[in-house]
Amino acid sequence: MSTESASDADLTLAQWSARYLEHLQARKMAENSLRAYRRDLESVAAELAEVTGRRRDELSLSEVTSHSLRSAFARYAATRSASSVTRAWSSWNGFFRFLVVEGASSGNPMPVVPKPRTADTTPKPLEGEQTPERLLRSAAQGARKARDPWPERDLAVLATLLCTGLRSSELLDLTVSCLAGRHGERRLHVRGKGGANRSVPIDESLEGILEDYLDSRRRRFGRRLPGTEPLFVNHRGEALRRGGLQYLVQQSLKAAGVSDRVRRGAMVHALRHTFATRLAEDGANAAEIAKLLGHASISSSQSYIDVTAREQRLSVRANRTNRVLGELTSRRQDE
Repeated sequence: MSTESASDADLTLAQWSARYLEHLQARKMAENSLRAYRRDLESVAAELAEVTGRRRDELSLSEVTSHSLRSAFARYAATRSASSVTRAWSSWNGFFRFLVVEGASSGNPMPVVPKPRTADTTPKPLEGEQTPERLLRSAAQGARKARDPWPERDLAVLATLLCTGLRSSELLDLTVSCLAGRHGERRLHVRGKGGANRSVPIDESLEGILEDYLDSRRRRFGRRLPGTEPLFVNHRGEALRRGGLQYLVQQSLKAAGVSDRVRRGAMVHALRHTFATRLAEDGANAAEIAKLLGHASISSSQSYIDVTAREQRLSVRANRTNRVLGELTSRRQDE
């Protein structure tokens, strides 16, 4: 056995976890995603330590068995939502695939670890034909009550989500330099899920909204904006975080009077779904939608087209003329 192999065999679970996170970082994974992976690995490792009676930093890979993993995930799931458990399961599944490739594990035990049933993946756009426009007009008018109002920033965030379909993590990872290109041909360079980069074209109207926001930001804080600065910031000039984004969208929906038009479990993601659904309604195919949204599989994008077709059929059925035809048909059958 080589010296390198011998030293690898002596690595603890925590040390292998650190190597895996370095591997993900080398793939240019978004910082928010890295934090989520680290949190999932550490949280379940803490439960493993309780199950095995060992200190977390002393746990070896040989002590991580199918039995101990099932027990650890059962403890972890007791106080977490189904979506959190599913995400942690996926994190550990990826971790063990990495260990198998590295030769540190002879197999992946995760398939025998139970996980919650897959959640409904049906797109959940904002309900109501004019809801997105109502939301944007409300933001532009400064309808959201805030201690330090900043309508230009609120409008820019909402417009970017609705007109590009970015994920929350992608929006929060944007820097000033991500807004690139000549006037009228601007694009947003996005670091997507799994480190997959893409370039999303933006319309001149959104370009104008973003420029107005950046001008207001320079006036507000009295300083230049280097390209490395986060594109979207809070009222203190610090990078906007996930909680702040959730609150901004939630309060903006409330101020616009459309909180009841967000389906359960959607919120910020509803704006992404709205963008994709409107693309499908306007005739975009699955490949085009996949490219703009950063989907790894076209099947994910196809769901927007399928839902749009179903909604169109429901609309046709709701037509009053069709209801009359239905009555006439029933009457004829009775005769």
